[in-house]
Amino acid sequence: MPRSARPPRKLDFLWFLMAALLPLPWIVAFNFQGLGLLPEISATLSGLAIVGAAFLLSWTTELAERDVPQALALLVLALASVLPEYAVDLHFAWKAGVDPSYAPYAAANMTGANRLLIGLGWPSVALLACWRTRKDYLTIDSKQRLEMRFLLVATIYSFFIPVGSHITLLDAAILLAIFSSYVIGAMRSESHEVELVGPAALIDQAFGDLGRRIWALVLFSFSAFVIYISAEPFADGLVHVGRNHGIDEFLLVQWLAPVASESPEFVIALLFALKRRGSVGLGALLSSKVNQWTLLVGAIPIAYCISSSSWHGLPLDARQTEELWLTSAQSLLALVLVADLRMGRRDGILLAVLFLGQLCFPSTRVRQIFIGIYLVAALALLLRRGATGGRAFTQLLRMS
Repeated sequence: MPRSARPPRKLDFLWFLMAALLPLPWIVAFNFQGLGLLPEISATLSGLAIVGAAFLLSWTTELAERDVPQALALLVLALASVLPEYAVDLHFAWKAGVDPSYAPYAAANMTGANRLLIGLGWPSVALLACWRTRKDYLTIDSKQRLEMRFLLVATIYSFFIPVGSHITLLDAAILLAIFSSYVIGAMRSESHEVELVGPAALIDQAFGDLGRRIWALVLFSFSAFVIYISAEPFADGLVHVGRNHGIDEFLLVQWLAPVASESPEFVIALLFALKRRGSVGLGALLSSKVNQWTLLVGAIPIAYCISSSSWHGLPLDARQTEELWLTSAQSLLALVLVADLRMGRRDGILLAVLFLGQLCFPSTRVRQIFIGIYLVAALALLLRRGATGGRAFTQLLRMS
């Protein structure tokens, strides 16, 4: 197995130390629950614990790719990559089965995480890669067509989910089938050489094969434990903070929770872009988007139905319906932009500006306007690129 070529740096150790220390205050507080912490403190400590655990988990999954058989690795690593987001979202879905007032928060967290990946993650990687390579666009590896294809299928289907005002078990079955097909397709694709960066490379170089496997197991167990004890207090703490201070708790859940869980993926993708390997970084975010838009969304109604002992699925009100359509429209535009396996500076700026625009003005009218802007922009780009753009886009649907 190839090892990381870059020598370990002190900064890698500091990153690792910081991530390992972040969960400790909350672990102490969790074991002394009689302290009666305020919701603000509870949410802060548990949120920082999730951030630290998410970083450790991301490095763990990198290490595991060296040893886990490919078929198993694709499943385990895909699940692990969304574990922090998964824990928070499924907590809201489960609680909504008992208290319907929590139903909007499950959709809020899910749509926020998905829009954050495309609206902030993709542009950041593309613009940083363009700056590092002094080019006007980032060239995407043709192997990423696999992720684009299944993301396109999931995106097309997602437009129909809100029609029935529920995310149903049928939706779950279809989305999980799309995810399973993606995993099968990935298993059949060519394997690639794993290049470790940051603390994962430090551990790989310092401890050898046996030590790497032990570290991966320990870090995964520790991260999973931290996420398990932190997800519920963090999620509930955000809701209480919003209610206590007159802040829209929907927005807190939609944006603050995903920032905590998505930060490690962003950092790793940006590190690849800094190393002039922007295609690898964008590919990681593409894979994460597929996982969240299929596996995560599909799991929400399952958790809700089990908790509520019903078959109706998670209910969607008017706002959640708009949020889902807005997320679908953003995903469609992003796919049109990268269908030709390029993401230019203007593409990144366009996605970032549209994301920040709808983020700064969270009203019904603004959401509806931005849904239209995303869809019109996607159609205009297809027409502008003519036959070439149409062929690039439709090629994503080919399963061969």
